[in-house]
Amino acid sequence: MTLGSLRWLQHYGLSALTLAILLGMVLGNTVYPRVAVTCGAGVQVSKQNLLRLGIVLYGFRLTLQDIGRVGMAGVLIDTLVLCSSFGLAYLLGTRWLKLDPKTTMLIGAGSSICGAAAVMATEPVLCARAEQVSVAVATVVVFGTLSIFLYPVLFELNQHWHVLADGGNGFGMYIGSTVHEVAQVVAAAQMVGAQAQDTAVITKMVRVMMLAPFLLMLSAWVARNRAKRHPDQHHTGGTAEKSTIILPWFALAFVAVVAFNSLHWLPTSVIEAVTTIDTMALAMAMAALGLATQVSAVRQAGIKPLLLAWILFGWLVVGGALINRCVVDWVY
Repeated sequence: MTLGSLRWLQHYGLSALTLAILLGMVLGNTVYPRVAVTCGAGVQVSKQNLLRLGIVLYGFRLTLQDIGRVGMAGVLIDTLVLCSSFGLAYLLGTRWLKLDPKTTMLIGAGSSICGAAAVMATEPVLCARAEQVSVAVATVVVFGTLSIFLYPVLFELNQHWHVLADGGNGFGMYIGSTVHEVAQVVAAAQMVGAQAQDTAVITKMVRVMMLAPFLLMLSAWVARNRAKRHPDQHHTGGTAEKSTIILPWFALAFVAVVAFNSLHWLPTSVIEAVTTIDTMALAMAMAALGLATQVSAVRQAGIKPLLLAWILFGWLVVGGALINRCVVDWVY
């Protein structure tokens, strides 16, 4: 967290969560194997319990009023970007690139919602392996960092081409609806201007709030697919749990926390303390994930996950601009 607060790292959109998994992977492939017997239980608690706690407390960063600030256009843009990006990821990943569905959906979630936090929140629903999660997080880091340098250039080009509405608000909404991580949104929008930064962050927060309904729908979809694959077990009751919806309680708790935070009952100092605890919990979860990741397993994943993430990045840049333009023209 101290490293993540350094200005030069913030400039490149490297948050505490990104640094945590990178440091975790370094230790996980050097020192950790020697002390895994002693530390394994704590690492497991971090990967599971602290992860869910972190997702729930993340709700204290958001309010329902954020939706009102971007209006119907912002909500519709975020929805279309999320659905199109995740749908494209699944179709290309599973049918063209022949990637395993879990890796594909993790990459899709990270690209379409909120980067590493979305990947981590999706992992319990899919019961994914550590190396699958790490591959997905790696793609978010690579292309999210690239966004920081690309979007200011696109802003200058937009001043001449007028694809999006002129001024900070239109381009800020574009940044918030298409860039991967919250930290990367802040870093990219800072280079455009203060007005763009405010709009980008609010738009991004609305996109983050869509994580909860996304997890609920994904859980129902996963349960239906399991029931189709094991129809006999489902009817006989042999393994009934395989066909039931894995209700992500932390997603519901996340929504409840957002609603509570919207009442503004807690003083700012308390909110700041809670968000610090939240960052600590998520950073520990990311570090634990890194510790459990073997570089050899990530290497075996090959070039296909990176190719999928590259295509999604292209869609977010080009398709996201088209979605922003069409929705704004339709609404206004």
